[in-house]
Amino acid sequence: MPVEFLSDEQAAVYGRFIGAPTQEQLERFFLFDDADRERVGRRRQEATALGFAVQLGTVRFLATFLDDPVDVP
Repeated sequence: MPVEFLSDEQAAVYGRFIGAPTQEQLERFFLFDDADRERVGRRRQEATALGFAVQLGTVRFLATFLDDPVDVP
């Protein structure tokens, strides 16, 4: 993804968690409504559903997917 418009500092942290999310951030990006829970529930196995839910919250929080999907705080 082009990041030329970002400062060097912004580009260095783009798409990464910098520390643990705050309680407010967790509630805003990782608290799922009924539609989200239904979407997550369509996954066949619990591990798959958990991975999907983590990625769903991550993409909302960072506006991108992580290169390594297990690299979450």
